[in-house]
Amino acid sequence: MENLIQIHQTLFEQPRKTIRRELIDEIDWSHRLICIKGFRGVGKTTFLHDLVREKYLEDKSCLYVSLNNFYFTRRKIYNFADEFYKKGGKVLILDQIHKYPEWSKELRACYDDMPGLKIVFSASPVLRVIEGNANLKNIAKVYHLEGLSFREYLNYRGKFEFPHYTLEEIIANHQQIAQEITTQVKPLAYFEEYLQIGFYPYFLNNKPFYNETLLKHVNLALELDVTYLNQIELKYLPKLRKLLQIIASEVPFSPNVSKISTDVETSRATVMNYLRYLKNARLINMLFSNGGEDQMKKPDLVYAHNTNILFAVEPNNITNRNLRTTFFYNQVGYLHNMKSSNKADFKVNDNYHFIVGGKYTEAEKGTYAAADMIEEGSGDKIPLWLFGFLY
Repeated sequence: MENLIQIHQTLFEQPRKTIRRELIDEIDWSHRLICIKGFRGVGKTTFLHDLVREKYLEDKSCLYVSLNNFYFTRRKIYNFADEFYKKGGKVLILDQIHKYPEWSKELRACYDDMPGLKIVFSASPVLRVIEGNANLKNIAKVYHLEGLSFREYLNYRGKFEFPHYTLEEIIANHQQIAQEITTQVKPLAYFEEYLQIGFYPYFLNNKPFYNETLLKHVNLALELDVTYLNQIELKYLPKLRKLLQIIASEVPFSPNVSKISTDVETSRATVMNYLRYLKNARLINMLFSNGGEDQMKKPDLVYAHNTNILFAVEPNNITNRNLRTTFFYNQVGYLHNMKSSNKADFKVNDNYHFIVGGKYTEAEKGTYAAADMIEEGSGDKIPLWLFGFLY
């Protein structure tokens, strides 16, 4: 344990420049068991480091450890936590819990036997922390660390401090909000770059190799998260990769499951399972008329999870239509329920119908327009970029 304490102290001796994620303000830290999920490279480790720096920097009762450490090949989490707890430990931060076998049973034992210990742990988005997990179903609180919103990217790049807005605030006051923003910055000057390399924080350290870094993480997500955590044999990995390439080359599209199953050389049922796995891994989004309540049904439309994935995986499928709808789904869908609409591109929260298009796009009766390439809107016509200010 002394070695892990030394590693913790060394990690936090020097300040580090990061993008502060506001999820840290939204989490209810009174919970004793908190999970932070997120795609590979989205910044989970950095988030946990920032948590220590902001809340526990001088607190010796807090300890951050990575479960990549070989120490945990010979020591159980429970035994380690028990020793830490008996020595006065109060907050244990465990990075990459999915690397550790029997993790949920041990976390449950810690929760039951150490009432004064708070555990915060990070995990792959694929990991079933609550769903189908009897050990943690009623005791763990799960939060998702999403990629950077356009607002967060703009704040970092331009050294601004723009707040986020609710969907209702944007719909009701978009003209005033846009005017307040555009008096300080030209948001469209940053928008194209964000669509290409702004969703993941890789640009902080290796901007010239952004796409290569993203592709590495996409492949790791397929090879480790999707296959290992879903107990899929590694020999089926080429089929998963082929499916993702097919999707990226055609999105947004209504999938012909029979044709896809033929192209991937697997069954229709397996294709449907693979689609669900890719969605859970934050690689694609699926749009249903019922909001995804029965995801074993074929989705109405499939999208890439975000525009950066499009540029990295299939740059030949970059169109204005694709980028606009993918951006809208990604930014709005993080906090809101998304369904297909019979009179627009999306129905949000069962209430708002949105048509997504270019600067000449106009709202029709009973709809709103999310229009690209405009700084300010009017009436029911709202700038597309402004939907990047929802979180």
